[in-house]
Amino acid sequence: MPAAPTLTTGRTTVLSPRLAALLDDHLGKDAFRLEPDTMGVAGHELTDRILAARRATETERPTFKPLHGRSISRPEASSVTQTVGRDVRKALTHPIPAGADLSGPWPLTGHMLLRDMVLGGDPGRLKMLMSRNLELTPILTWTVIAAGAALPLRIPATSAASNLAELTAQAGSYQDRRYAMGIYRRAAAPVCFTVSTLVANALWLGAPFDDEASNRNIVLESLRLLPPSWNILRRASPEYPEIDPRIGPADDVLVLPLLSHRDPALWEDPNEFRPERWDELDPDHTPGYLPFGHVSERCWGRHMVMPLAELLLDRLRTDGLTVDPDQRRAKVPLLGLLGVEEVRVTRARKAL
Repeated sequence: MPAAPTLTTGRTTVLSPRLAALLDDHLGKDAFRLEPDTMGVAGHELTDRILAARRATETERPTFKPLHGRSISRPEASSVTQTVGRDVRKALTHPIPAGADLSGPWPLTGHMLLRDMVLGGDPGRLKMLMSRNLELTPILTWTVIAAGAALPLRIPATSAASNLAELTAQAGSYQDRRYAMGIYRRAAAPVCFTVSTLVANALWLGAPFDDEASNRNIVLESLRLLPPSWNILRRASPEYPEIDPRIGPADDVLVLPLLSHRDPALWEDPNEFRPERWDELDPDHTPGYLPFGHVSERCWGRHMVMPLAELLLDRLRTDGLTVDPDQRRAKVPLLGLLGVEEVRVTRARKAL
């Protein structure tokens, strides 16, 4: 799909070549071969059957994969998720500080604000784990974790540290501290990364927004056009050839919301940013819409991402912030978290 300006904004979104090729070559297809050992799936009926066939294994889960060879059980993942959820709910009870400046480069600006909102009282060596620079290489991440785990982590009783930091501080040995700090990053960073990326995507795709458009609808439509989790991997499994004979017994399956979210058979004006479509649609029961995974196993973070994204978006709109009118193009690189690389956010210019 060649880069083309969005009709409502005149801005051009430049997808990475591989993402553009997926849309060019496979949009509207239900199943297709991507690699000798990988089938792509985008048809909503086939997707439903594939994802409902079995639960994700520990290596297929996006957040709670094994950590340094140590499995993360579902009960532990659930407990950590609930802990982060308490921190997010606490952050939501306080307004964004009146003096906070949300202008500047997004998603970085939003990420830093969220880090301070949710984890602002945490020790520096934990907050350091929230750096977006650690996304560059796992080696860098584990170097920072190894250094941070060298000494016990003590949190004073009077501290305003997060519940997640309190949980991390319970680790005793050096190895346990490394593991606990890895869990801290795995649990907290995706919340800040995903929300800031989602809001940046929404700004790029649709700002300035119609006054009648709700923050909820804007977020849902942004999730449709640029779903942060744009693919869902399922390793080869005997259930899949029984569902569709095109899938071989050794084939991995890559489910692609990137394609189903733009399927012209499912969406009117699929490439246009139209928040009002969600006035009549239920995001939990709309065919082909999978921003937080399948109904059989929803993403653990959905109840944190949505309210935080709506909160930030509301503040941006209230402050009269929008995309710099001099920025006409933005790239979407091929990363695990799909989003616009950088959006320059400024105060809206007053009409003369």
